[in-house]
Amino acid sequence: MGYSFGRDDVAFLGSTAGHAALTEVDRLELTSATHLRDLDRVRRAYGDRAAALVETVRLRRRARAKLADANGWLFTDDALQQATPTLVARHRAARLAGRAVHDVTCSIGAELGELARVSPAVIGSDLDDVRLSMAAHNLAGTRNVLLAKADALVSCSTGTVVIADPARRADGRRTHDPAKLQPPLPDLLAAYPGRDLAVKCAPGLDFDRLDWAGEIEVVSLDGAVREACLWSPGLAGGVTRRATVLSGSGESWSLTDTDPAEIPERDPGEWIIDPDGAVVRAGLVRHYAAKHGLWQLDPRIAYLTGDRVPAGQRGFRIVERLEFREKSLRAQLRKHDCGALEILVRGVDIDPDQLRRKLKPNGSQPYSLVITRIGRTAAVFLCTAHIG
Repeated sequence: MGYSFGRDDVAFLGSTAGHAALTEVDRLELTSATHLRDLDRVRRAYGDRAAALVETVRLRRRARAKLADANGWLFTDDALQQATPTLVARHRAARLAGRAVHDVTCSIGAELGELARVSPAVIGSDLDDVRLSMAAHNLAGTRNVLLAKADALVSCSTGTVVIADPARRADGRRTHDPAKLQPPLPDLLAAYPGRDLAVKCAPGLDFDRLDWAGEIEVVSLDGAVREACLWSPGLAGGVTRRATVLSGSGESWSLTDTDPAEIPERDPGEWIIDPDGAVVRAGLVRHYAAKHGLWQLDPRIAYLTGDRVPAGQRGFRIVERLEFREKSLRAQLRKHDCGALEILVRGVDIDPDQLRRKLKPNGSQPYSLVITRIGRTAAVFLCTAHIG
């Protein structure tokens, strides 16, 4: 759960004395091996401020992998966990450029900073006094941002696009039930009838429980699916599903259900391609295949195949199609001098780690096994992995 910050902690940490203390604490290793020694040193120097100082330094170090320009920011553990990665927040802000925006669950301000770059006016509101105080510190000097204490379920602005990020935990556990988010998603949607609305959700949320007429955008960052965002019809532009693939290298792209989805039915090509998770979660596998001249191994499975690999995509060149029998697999792996073995499974009930232990590869060459279902039969492909 982390340290429970109070408003007096925020006031101290944001002061000149707090800044100096944080600078000193940041010189410590603060690892598991040095924890007791470091904490004792901080307690002797700063007394009852020690826990807040140590927690803040630790959270700032964690934040560097997620948030840009946040070295001087204040966080709570939960707020940092839920904070939108900078590149994802920047992408959402770009879709709202030029619009006045009200973030009704602004927390410590991770979205507000990106919105302020492109929006004429930004409002951030929350019910948590500590997080609002942290947001005020984090956004100090940022123009066109107004912070207020307000309930996300009570509309208190007009003429703005409303964005929200309901907390995804219920009873201390992560939930995929829209009604158990905080605030509950159905209540949040009902609070803003007819308004342009964007709601960030977990990508695993059960959207079948929602009667959603707008767009569901699934976003990945550097290969990991980060979120789904619900866009109301006025912001969707006729799209109902979108996959957006972001990269720290700056190479990003989107695919929607308005793109072509016609693909041929053929035997496996030279390559197998496992599309980005955002494409799979958004239900746009056929659209991705059509865009890149690929086709499916099986119409119900997300693995694609073709004679080339899309640029920047990881592909698996088929070396040999094998029988799905343990003894035969073991013999073929020995024949190919297989050592390091990656096993990818889709549509077949197999534990990759357990199978790898049974196959006992001990050669010198790295390979990948792609195990999937084609029709009613399990198919196994021995492959080498490459980047297109």
